[in-house]
Amino acid sequence: MKISEIATLPTKFGIFNIQSFKENDKEHLVIFTKEMPEIPLVRIHSECLTGDALGSLKCDCGEQLELAMKEINKHGGMIIYLRQEGRGIGLFNKVNAYALQDRGLDTVEANHQLGFEADMRDFSIVEEILKHFGINKIKLLTNNPKKVFSLKNVEVTERIPIKVNPNKYNEEYLKVKKEKMGHEL
Repeated sequence: MKISEIATLPTKFGIFNIQSFKENDKEHLVIFTKEMPEIPLVRIHSECLTGDALGSLKCDCGEQLELAMKEINKHGGMIIYLRQEGRGIGLFNKVNAYALQDRGLDTVEANHQLGFEADMRDFSIVEEILKHFGINKIKLLTNNPKKVFSLKNVEVTERIPIKVNPNKYNEEYLKVKKEKMGHEL
């Protein structure tokens, strides 16, 4: 793993530091506050170009990221932004999954139709990143139990839900996350 220098990132949510972690062909980003509490608030966020950058209403990703940035700026901590688009299937396959969803499949069914598991993401680099920062206890900002269970050598002292309001485009998506993927919504 290669690690970049630390740079400053002023945002509409506050001023953060950023550092990139290169894992094979993936370049992940850590956005963190200058002051780090003893037990920081951490958001493990997987890239979602459509939600994070384009403001898609089909998911809750962009809203979760914005809420996380506000909370972390207020309480101190970090966002570990993982480059694993579309629950790990990549942007090309995600767009194909969107097309299947337009035809009536839900997100899990669409992934299965394309030959993928419901969620192909890998969170193993998270512990390496936290170790780099000397962090072994966190408050995890997530609804996804898979993220909690993926941390074997880091103590999650608290799981804090990250709730956003559903809209007519993502109601079914959120229902599938809760009922088929075990998210605590």
